Amino acid sequence: MFADKIHRLIIATPSVVDVGESQRFIRHLIALMSTKIADGLIDPKLVLAWIMGAVGAPGYLIGALVPVREAGALLPQLLLARQIQRRPIRKYFWAGGSFVQGLAALGCAVAALTLEGAIAGWAILLCLAILSVARASCSASYKDVLARTIASGTRGTVSGAAGTVGAALVFGFALLLSLGIIPQEIGTISAAIALAGALWIIAAVVFAGLDEPRDADAGNAFEAASDLLEPLRSDREFRQYIIVRGLLIATALAPPFIVMLSNQDSVGGLGNLGLLLLASSAASILSSYVWGRLSDRSSRLTLAYSAGIASVALGGAALSGILTGGLGGAFTAAATVFAAQIAYEGVRAGRKTHLTDMDTKGGKAVYTALSNTLIGVLLLFGGGFGVLADMAGPAVVLAVFSAMSAVAVVAAYSLSEVQQP
Repeated sequence: MFADKIHRLIIATPSVVDVGESQRFIRHLIALMSTKIADGLIDPKLVLAWIMGAVGAPGYLIGALVPVREAGALLPQLLLARQIQRRPIRKYFWAGGSFVQGLAALGCAVAALTLEGAIAGWAILLCLAILSVARASCSASYKDVLARTIASGTRGTVSGAAGTVGAALVFGFALLLSLGIIPQEIGTISAAIALAGALWIIAAVVFAGLDEPRDADAGNAFEAASDLLEPLRSDREFRQYIIVRGLLIATALAPPFIVMLSNQDSVGGLGNLGLLLLASSAASILSSYVWGRLSDRSSRLTLAYSAGIASVALGGAALSGILTGGLGGAFTAAATVFAAQIAYEGVRAGRKTHLTDMDTKGGKAVYTALSNTLIGVLLLFGGGFGVLADMAGPAVVLAVFSAMSAVAVVAAYSLSEVQQP
């Protein structure tokens, strides 16, 4: 069958695979690929920041985009964990979340086309908040569904392959944008955001058709709120995982400060949207699949290597900023974004695969929700780095991020090889 051929091609093995496994793999691939393209088209750090600036939204609303996007997608997951674990079929939590994300993205496009100034900014920020909360449902449920529908050894591969294909298509969009073939105007960027909404809705339909086995332990969900915190008390591996992931929030928070530093010695402002998108998507194309395959072999080493790359890239940017006051222009900024994005893709692949393959004693949804909620709290406190940037400059913030990544290298090496039997 076609699905079987595609499955074997992507996982690069001549072995015969189960037809049902191939079909599940393809549904995961299509759904993830659609959402990754959508993520690139509506990227809050670049695309939404540009569109809000173009419609005249005030700076404090633009500055709230990344915290709302990141924390909004993580903090609600602890509340969702009980409901997810009690359901024998969990795919509808992901499909429903993807559908709502699509509607919210369409709302962002409409607001950009019909509103101006602070009103447009508030409307876009509200739609982004809705999108982020819906994303929490997807994130809290996905690893559990993935673990029960895709065999160990190919879970990182499906995510990496989807990331590579999705990034390639976003790269094409960015190339057309940077060359002026697609005009950098409110109308065209809003159309791209609307396309992202349509892709999320398509992903919801595809994922809803996934053949997911019923969970026989669905009725044994945690009953007390204290049960949610039990993994922190009883599971050393999980505690170490949280430390590593907490240190590596530096890779998620760094890009706006790289852009801020580059703007100190340029007059481009938001005019370099296409170039920065090119750098970001190129990094994803070149690294997503590789990181995915590596994480299937050793998610511990994936986290350590990506942390090392982040430390070097952010440290170099910080040193340049301290010595020269900037990054030396748009192309240097794009190169820094490129390296930082490669590290970020490695962190994403490593942390997802490590938690998926970790022995959670049937509590995958609880572990996922707890880890994401804790990281969401840290990201909220991460807003303080903006204050530090105002006081000491973005180069100092990037230096702190470089140090955090360096410590994460050491911490990641202390994790267990959860891919080993």
